[in-house]
Amino acid sequence: MFRFLFRRRAASAPPSTRGDEPDASSNTLNEPMKVIVGLGNPGEEYARTRHNVGWWMVEQLADAWHFDGWRKDGEARVANGTVGGAKVRLIKPLTYMNLSGAVLRPYLRRPFWAAATDLMIVVDEVQLPVGRYRFRANGSAGGHNGLKSIEGAVKSQQYPRLRIGVGPDEPSHRGGGTLADYVLDELGKRDTETVRALFPELTEALEVWIKGGIGPVMNRYTGTAAKPADTDT
Repeated sequence: MFRFLFRRRAASAPPSTRGDEPDASSNTLNEPMKVIVGLGNPGEEYARTRHNVGWWMVEQLADAWHFDGWRKDGEARVANGTVGGAKVRLIKPLTYMNLSGAVLRPYLRRPFWAAATDLMIVVDEVQLPVGRYRFRANGSAGGHNGLKSIEGAVKSQQYPRLRIGVGPDEPSHRGGGTLADYVLDELGKRDTETVRALFPELTEALEVWIKGGIGPVMNRYTGTAAKPADTDT
């Protein structure tokens, strides 16, 4: 199927000096780091679309965890901080969806970093209805070009991902347009509120992943639907 594409960091930590080599000193390169990438497209015209819910999630994480402000770093915007003593970096690629994997090049060069344990991709999923989500430790791209690009970069399907539902309750309710039209269309107010209602639970789940890996997350967080937003008014 074709698709388009807790604490703040210590003040003494050295800033990145090269766009393609974050934290380039030998000491920081050897430190463990969890990387959470929210897939999406840059530009105001895409900000409220279904395809950008990955960006929404990492923006929520940056706020919830009181991370440093977002800054440009190579082909991405990043925010840094710690969660439970673990160093974490949030990433919003600026490459557009089909080239998302390019932002992982500097991390893949880190000697003690592995996609199977240190990477989490957050992505929209049209095969899941709004209000549901799914964590997986590995798997195919499922026709998602953003995930295809990630898989090409890490040269493996062994990396955790969080799929957030943006689809209708029934596939026939998607309308007559193409899949690309659907994912690049804006979510309505009710669906946006339903997706965002998942974020506190997903934030908690990602904290579990940072501490204990993907196994406990999949056992505990099974994608239960969020409570629909109140539409009586």
